[in-house]
Amino acid sequence: MKIGVFDSGAGGLSVVKSLLEENLFEEVIYYGDTARVPYGPKDKNTIIRYSLEALEFFNNFDIDLLITACNTVSAYALPEMNAQSNYPVLGVIEPGVMAVENSSLSKDDSILIIATRATIASKRYQNALTHLNYTNITAIQTGLFVPLVEEGMFGGAVLEATMNHYFANIETPKAIILGCTHFPLIEKSLKNYFDGVPLLIHSGEAIVEYLEARYELAPQVEKSSLKIFASDNVAGLRKIAQNWLNSPL
Repeated sequence: MKIGVFDSGAGGLSVVKSLLEENLFEEVIYYGDTARVPYGPKDKNTIIRYSLEALEFFNNFDIDLLITACNTVSAYALPEMNAQSNYPVLGVIEPGVMAVENSSLSKDDSILIIATRATIASKRYQNALTHLNYTNITAIQTGLFVPLVEEGMFGGAVLEATMNHYFANIETPKAIILGCTHFPLIEKSLKNYFDGVPLLIHSGEAIVEYLEARYELAPQVEKSSLKIFASDNVAGLRKIAQNWLNSPL
């Protein structure tokens, strides 16, 4: 099988990393819309339009499945994408919520959701967790993390100052939902900021668990191959991929 992974920029590489580790697909085709990242501040109609344009890109490949690694796209554009696609298009929000359900968290444990402005405004995570009777939910938009990740700043003083800006008045939660696929690239810094306490719900790990459960997938190959494409500065995206995936491309 061949899978496509779509993200607004580099963040979806965190999903690719998990897919490559499990070798569930013969080939992974990654497309980052780096010319227009981030999607988070954009309005719903623009997000849908960009997403459908990305779908046209994947029509050049004979893929069996497409993952929209971008939480913002997952929150707003999945129905339109599935309506125009000949293959299933999956988001990362439902798998993230499933990962919370499958964790050891109790219904009254504190859960912090961090994501882009658009994802937080959609209330997709909040409503799904509330429906499952989780009662202690805090959701904040942390969009400044996205350009830092795009610049390859996974630690350091600027990231530390940004975390302090967002989290200074936040009590240490039991779990953090990384509601943007850029955020797993700074998971070590996030974990350190909260003294290693929170469980981090990671979209990449969640989507693998979801695929294995829904499609009964198992490792198909000894090593999945990866092709990377971008709407702008593909060399920069490949450099981030080499650093994050620890693999030559």
